[in-house]
Amino acid sequence: MLSSIRKFSTSIYAKILLGIIIIPFVFWGMGSSFTSGSKNVVVVIDKEKYSTQDLANFIQKFGSANQEIDTSQIEELLKIFIGEKLIEKELEYFEIKLSDESLSKLIKHQKGFKRENKFSRTEYEKFLLENNISAVIFEANLAKNEKKKQLLDFIGGGILPSKFQVNASYNEINQKRNIQLIDLNDLFEKEFHFSIDQIKSYYENNKDNYKEIYKSVKIFELNPKALTGIDEFNNIFFKKIDEIDEIIIKGGNLDYIIQKFNLEKANTFTFNEFGKDINTKKIIDLPQSLIKNIFTLNVTESTALIEIKDKYFIIEIIKTENIENGPEDETVKKKIMLDLEMKTKRKLIAEIISKIVQNNFTKTDFDKLSNDKNLLIKKVRLENQNDNKILKKILVNKIYAIPEKKIIVVNDINLTESFLIYVDKVENVTISEQSEEYKKYVNLSKIKITNGLFNTYDEYIKKKYKIDINYKALDIVKNYFN
Repeated sequence: MLSSIRKFSTSIYAKILLGIIIIPFVFWGMGSSFTSGSKNVVVVIDKEKYSTQDLANFIQKFGSANQEIDTSQIEELLKIFIGEKLIEKELEYFEIKLSDESLSKLIKHQKGFKRENKFSRTEYEKFLLENNISAVIFEANLAKNEKKKQLLDFIGGGILPSKFQVNASYNEINQKRNIQLIDLNDLFEKEFHFSIDQIKSYYENNKDNYKEIYKSVKIFELNPKALTGIDEFNNIFFKKIDEIDEIIIKGGNLDYIIQKFNLEKANTFTFNEFGKDINTKKIIDLPQSLIKNIFTLNVTESTALIEIKDKYFIIEIIKTENIENGPEDETVKKKIMLDLEMKTKRKLIAEIISKIVQNNFTKTDFDKLSNDKNLLIKKVRLENQNDNKILKKILVNKIYAIPEKKIIVVNDINLTESFLIYVDKVENVTISEQSEEYKKYVNLSKIKITNGLFNTYDEYIKKKYKIDINYKALDIVKNYFN
């Protein structure tokens, strides 16, 4: 939506991005699709029609016509295309214009075109050449984007937040919070007791998760000594490397190359994607990056030439197999234990959150959990929303989102850190108009108010224009790019 526009950069580079400011309006009920009429009309805004060619030309600004763009990207680009057209209509409606004189001043004002703090025609021409863009196109794009910026200033400019709003923004970030926390990992550890039967049962129900792909591979390292007889990366060596590469492209295998160049016998290894053999022993003779490359090869590429940090390897995949190790295997057992632990964590967290949501988990329950499970309650004072001395900032942000005397569970995405938090006390703060930071929070308040205005403007745009999309024509565009 318009949040994309308000972040519009004033730098010259942002202004010349093919004249495109990405403004993906969100269309709730953009209008019914239509199937009649010209199959070349992809969208109608009010009575103005836009063809499939118009949309295709717009999409080509993001990549060549031969480049494959998936359908979801095309649908997103259609939103941006419609957003562009709506902005153009608004610029026309509000009669926002830019004179040639103003455009000239705008160009001369750009820092990138100055030398010794004065506009340099040479720097300007150099910029056009380096970016492969003509002056006509550049100036048209710059004018277009400047008018968009003026439209946004027209909508959200001139806002001056009240002192109350400034203090609200300051307090939201800088209020102090006294919290009590229980480290849920201490609770989890008390529940991590899994019997052999549990491990076996879990394995039987999730066997596919513990199958591993192993590849048996012949590997030969091509070094100058093997190919030329001397330890020197010379032209002869690289010529032979090119010749080997050509042989592989034509379908030649490793045995043929060894025979043709009179090389020694290749070594054979069997390993998984982590570079471990069937006995889970790490293969130290091979670079991990080589193993990674082998596992990313297309199934049709049985023989390949791989370069790893100025080393060249011919590899030939002999066999690929899925090996199923049972729960008695230490590696598999370790994985099962980790999965069971994660499952236990999620279950316990879900139970607590469910009670909190239903208002069935009070401070009394908080204290009771601590006593019943012998869990330490730690008291922590947070100085502001950026205070990450004890807790990660992402967790602190969640704590600052709830009111005083409330309980919340906070955790990171991997559940490595999980805490039950009780917000004991919130100390509100204010900022003086004489403070050096006051202007910072004036601007922050202004952004919040402007956000609301842009959301209102989005609603206004949505009701002002009728938008009809021809999905059959859109399919034609999708087929063209796929």
